[in-house]
Amino acid sequence: MKITSNESAENYLESILILSKKLPVVRSIDIATDLEFSKASVSVAMKNLREKKYIEVSDAGFITLTESGLKIATMIYERHTLLTDWLVRLGVDATVAAEDACRMEHVISAESFAAIKEFIK
Repeated sequence: MKITSNESAENYLESILILSKKLPVVRSIDIATDLEFSKASVSVAMKNLREKKYIEVSDAGFITLTESGLKIATMIYERHTLLTDWLVRLGVDATVAAEDACRMEHVISAESFAAIKEFIK
């Protein structure tokens, strides 16, 4: 499956959000380890995210989400967790559910996601 640059950016932002909840600081190496990507790939992605003003990188290399980056990361993370939980409740294996949710979270429309969210309540 081909990953679009938008999907890739969303995955990076989501990873930064999740790591920031677990670690005192987030660095490129943490993201590379989390996503199982090369340090070079992460470096290029961080440059792109910084240019789009989704992240800030301190002189020490610590990565933080900007307000716009946090907004996207939070939306993707909510979609991921809700879709994963929903699929598991439908009887899908947890690993498969997480993998499927990761793909679905990027392509589902806001309308469809809102309908699923409301239905699950």
